[in-house]
Amino acid sequence: MIERRKTRQIHVGDVAIGGGAPIAVQSMTNTDTADVEATVSQILRLEKAGCEIIRVAVPDMDAAGAVRAIRDRISIPLIADIHFDSRLAVAAVENGAQAIRINPGNLGGPEMLARVVAAVKLHNAPIRVGVNSGSIEKDLLAEFGYPTPERPDALIESALRNVRLLEQQGFEDMKISIKSSDTLTTISGYRRLSEEIDYPLHIGVTEAGGLIAGTVKSSVALGILLFDGIGDTFRISLTRDPEEEVRVGYELLRSLRIRQRGPEMISCPTCGRTKIDLFPLAEEVERYLQTMQSTIKVAVMGCVVNGPGEAREADIGIAGGVGVGIIFKKGEIWKKLPEDQLLPVFLEELKKMEREQR
Repeated sequence: MIERRKTRQIHVGDVAIGGGAPIAVQSMTNTDTADVEATVSQILRLEKAGCEIIRVAVPDMDAAGAVRAIRDRISIPLIADIHFDSRLAVAAVENGAQAIRINPGNLGGPEMLARVVAAVKLHNAPIRVGVNSGSIEKDLLAEFGYPTPERPDALIESALRNVRLLEQQGFEDMKISIKSSDTLTTISGYRRLSEEIDYPLHIGVTEAGGLIAGTVKSSVALGILLFDGIGDTFRISLTRDPEEEVRVGYELLRSLRIRQRGPEMISCPTCGRTKIDLFPLAEEVERYLQTMQSTIKVAVMGCVVNGPGEAREADIGIAGGVGVGIIFKKGEIWKKLPEDQLLPVFLEELKKMEREQR
């Protein structure tokens, strides 16, 4: 149903991007990169959540120097995020960054950019050309105005200008992002840009907000773009623990039937028939499912009357009653249990199903 836009393929470490490769889920650490222990600890948690590429901020030489120690202890590719300072870009690559995110036009001129290009060529590291609404060149803003859904020209022209700077240096191993905090501007901008270039695109809504607002804004913009076949990597940007970004990302891919990782959980919104405290029950089940790899469908329902029927497609489900509950499989009751035994028995059965699918 979804026809992916054809793009060139690049590699960040061992992860292929574009050219028909699976859409990669990225995130970014929020630790002090120079604090190796804290940064590695967060990245390892993100790996378990399914993060496939990680980006770290490199604001100074201490952070650039820490890249090597971090890389030696993680499994996923690492991108160094650089602003303005070409020396940091070179140092990060020399210390093992497998890609860098830069805005080529703000590194200090052609000579500085040439040094960066020489370093990434030597170390086979691609570049993500990153343009945001808040960092567009003044002359482009004067000509086109601030990016809007009706006229995202300044974003697009800024990206194309920076792409040309790299192409003039004989460098084409890149992916492009043009982020806005506005959902509709993000959609229209990427749609337009995808018609102009065949480089792989990293999509996202910048400064999207907290868990609720950020999830909604990102899901709307990225869902529409992905349905259009646009996007080769993405990040759900949330003012939240980055593990939440990864979980939302995979749920987005699952909802579009693009990729699936781990179990799918369905649950009822509750109503007057609910006779069990369903919210904490659902939270406990969801927390456990995040540790699983099998692609089963799990239901958490509020009543034993309608639960099995409404969630008949679930591989396994749980439904509460008055002091009792049931565990059902494919719509058929498997066990009826006292309420205090319901969750422990259910989790044990999930563990068994996980072992059987390995």
